[in-house]
Amino acid sequence: MKVPSHVAIIMDGNGRWAEERGFARAVGHKVGAESVREIIRACIEIGIEHLTLYSFSMENWQRPREEINYLMQLLEFLLKTEIGELNRNGVSIKVIGRVEKLPKSVKMEVFNAIEKTKNNKKLKLYLALSYGGRQEIVDAVNKIIREKKKKINEISFRKYLYEPEMPDPDLLIRTAGEQRISNFLLWQISYTELYFTNVLWPDFRKEEFLKTIEDYSRRKRKFGRVI
Repeated sequence: MKVPSHVAIIMDGNGRWAEERGFARAVGHKVGAESVREIIRACIEIGIEHLTLYSFSMENWQRPREEINYLMQLLEFLLKTEIGELNRNGVSIKVIGRVEKLPKSVKMEVFNAIEKTKNNKKLKLYLALSYGGRQEIVDAVNKIIREKKKKINEISFRKYLYEPEMPDPDLLIRTAGEQRISNFLLWQISYTELYFTNVLWPDFRKEEFLKTIEDYSRRKRKFGRVI
């Protein structure tokens, strides 16, 4: 089976999963964290080298304050409690987004996790936090302006992105039935294969993930060429 080097995921459907079962939305986020854990393990098992998770978008700041607070608390808790397993499994954490907008205690745990896992080589896990694709491009352009560059091309532009060394995704998965990109990795997904599934994120476990990889392995990527 042909395995992608880099998989990006829009993890959608936590709130809907909870509401359909009569639970508070927070329960959906908590169960969704179990899916994150399982997908990370599956990536390591089948040899995926890069995984990017759309964890909290710039638009998510518009959600009710109570939900935002819970998501920040959950993120902080998971960064603290999962670091041991991530280290044992060789996972290196990276973060993309406007991290300065995160609460101070969350930022501390983010930077702590990055530092503690920086030497791991098995899987690079990119967490998109306070992230927006348009914002990333705008931030890159502002860096270029500050450096007073007179000429730029696609190769030189890349170094101004949040993580210049992050390769473009081979496969982008979105759960919960929505078929849109939602401001995610707009520069990087020009030739990314897209996969949409109706499965809600808390139910998206290893079996469903492997279905997407099998589907990807059957595709022929042309990159504009004739094959």
